[in-house]
Amino acid sequence: MELAKRVQTLTPSSTLAITAKAKALKQEGHDVIGLGAGEPDFNTPEHILTAASKAMHDGLTKYTPAGGTVELKQAIVDKMKKDQGLTYASEQVIVTTGAKHALYTLFQVLLNPADEVIVPAPYWVSYPEQIKLAEGTPVFLEAKESNQFKITPEQLEQTITTKTKAVIINSPSNPTGVMYTEEELKALGEVCLKHNILIVSDEIYEKLIYTDQAHISIAQISSELKEQTIIINGVSKSHSMTGWRIGFAVGNQTIIKAMSNLASHSTSNPTSIAQYAALSAYTSSGEQVEVMRRAFEDRLAKLYDWIVDIPGITCVKPKGAFYLFPNVSEAVKNNGFSTVDDWVKALLEEEKVALVPGSGFGSPNNVRLSYATSLDQLEEAAKRIKRFVLNHQ
Repeated sequence: MELAKRVQTLTPSSTLAITAKAKALKQEGHDVIGLGAGEPDFNTPEHILTAASKAMHDGLTKYTPAGGTVELKQAIVDKMKKDQGLTYASEQVIVTTGAKHALYTLFQVLLNPADEVIVPAPYWVSYPEQIKLAEGTPVFLEAKESNQFKITPEQLEQTITTKTKAVIINSPSNPTGVMYTEEELKALGEVCLKHNILIVSDEIYEKLIYTDQAHISIAQISSELKEQTIIINGVSKSHSMTGWRIGFAVGNQTIIKAMSNLASHSTSNPTSIAQYAALSAYTSSGEQVEVMRRAFEDRLAKLYDWIVDIPGITCVKPKGAFYLFPNVSEAVKNNGFSTVDDWVKALLEEEKVALVPGSGFGSPNNVRLSYATSLDQLEEAAKRIKRFVLNHQ
């Protein structure tokens, strides 16, 4: 039986593939250090676990509205006002089964065949696949490493066509960890307003920042840009709740209503218990979020120095998220490998360190390292990578 054409072109997630390979080696008894997974290594904070348990025992285990509970949507409205100074009505909010599903649902209700979405590269691996599933066309725009992996207004202007429907802005970024400044966002926003392009602002890493530069949502810059922007966010990264699968989208009420209608025929609703857990996350002090952020900041400072000390490896220092995205092209060449993918595969086989090749992110000269693991593991991983590079010179 032939599969639907829409799924025949899908590329498996490189992050999930490398994580699965690392787990398989661990099960065989190997001492594997996996730096591929994109999730915090902390458990969900205790007060959130308590809230979920209470919800279960209180019988809050039934269907909820497709777009999320009234209480959680209001908590998201309050969070947007408190954190970004943005005012939304609850009708402009949809709670989804993870931020990934918010993006998926958005593209499904937004795109028609041949509609184009501009995707700055490097990009998160699921953006182009989700666009293709919605019968749209991802148009890749290189965010040059020489420009800190950020696109410019001039590049954006040159890439827009009559078919362009939207552009994705991910700040802080997965995989690079870079952030756009307010001035940079304003300049990009002016181009979008000029051409009436929807802005998809993925802000899932907004709480994990390691610089004095504050997180700025492009929707904060002007009322016009707010109207032109759909913000995507969730609790997965900020509150170490990846498995709970709660995300959200806020923005244009017509788009949000369409997303809710689609959700009613696909997921019915996000898991009720997870929604009450997320409610606790968004109505708490955020103390545990800060504890986790400081730990990541400390790891970044040390791991960055260890990695750039390795011959043939350079790296743009990230300002957020929990990834390094070093350029290893010189080390790969010096080590006698044809591609970064081959180099990564050999590193896993010989030194049992799992990295994600940059090819999956649209950047074949780089690799992604997650520092969402202990400092001891990170230090040992850096030693193994350096040993591998030196042994192959």
